Amino acid sequence: MGGRLFLGAEGVKPHALSGGYARTPMKPVELSIKGGSHPHIKVDPSISSPVQPQAVRYEHLAGRRAHEMAGERGGEELKLLGHWGSGFALRVRLALYLKGVHYSYVEEDLRNKSDLLLRCNPVHKAVPVLIHNGRPICESQVILQYIEETPFFSGSGSTCTLLPADPHERAVARFWAAYVDDEIGVPWDKAFRSGTEEERAAWMGKVAAAVPGLERGLTECTDGGRKGCFFGGAGGVGYVDVVLGGVAPYVHAMEKVSGERLFDGEKTPMLAAWLERFGELEVARAVLPDVDRVVGYVRMILAKNAAKGAE
Repeated sequence: MGGRLFLGAEGVKPHALSGGYARTPMKPVELSIKGGSHPHIKVDPSISSPVQPQAVRYEHLAGRRAHEMAGERGGEELKLLGHWGSGFALRVRLALYLKGVHYSYVEEDLRNKSDLLLRCNPVHKAVPVLIHNGRPICESQVILQYIEETPFFSGSGSTCTLLPADPHERAVARFWAAYVDDEIGVPWDKAFRSGTEEERAAWMGKVAAAVPGLERGLTECTDGGRKGCFFGGAGGVGYVDVVLGGVAPYVHAMEKVSGERLFDGEKTPMLAAWLERFGELEVARAVLPDVDRVVGYVRMILAKNAAKGAE
């Protein structure tokens, strides 16, 4: 995503929902699954803050499935630096779960970034960063394409493919993924960082104006629903679904916080159906944070920015 979206700092600086305003500073905690169904948690001895319970639970579920599908494959090291509230990092976690690969997860405090994050992403200093055999890959959409193109991620026994084989269809998927970031993500992020209600309403108006375009894209990708309800069409969940899926909890949260329904059943029925069906998937239940937790996070961010605007 090129440093521009709502919910997760990828790029120039921490955005409104990037985790840059976490409630309590927390040094990175590394989680990994080692055999069986119980998570083995490796904690830096210098860490005094407790591991967030939900972060442990989500990695436990994803890691358990990854172990069951892929087992232990020696010689490969995979680590993800992320933040629970980052829609960018959630994209990568969704993709890794779908691929069924085992990985270690490091929860970053973006107000107190780890040396590892700063070394691995010296340009943007932001999550997510995927480290594969010691080599970092930055920016969520770049990471997703790396996951799709690297043979290691295809050897887990999973049949999931994020991008179709046909070059034109791949180009179409990349177009709509870019649309999500540029036409919806950019103004949504600016809305969250707005200091006044008038400014926020203006940016949310731009988001609302772009949503029908995404509805048109989903209609084309699914042939009006005849090929299913996901952007992957007959192939099921695909690249655009993962890109958009990272912010699904925030779509629900915004309705609870402000009454704004981005994917309205009457105005955008395809997207409304997509949101419901995506939330029912095993991968969504395992990886995405609880909506009520996101609601509290959104309210905190909006209040903080409103206070700044009043200064």
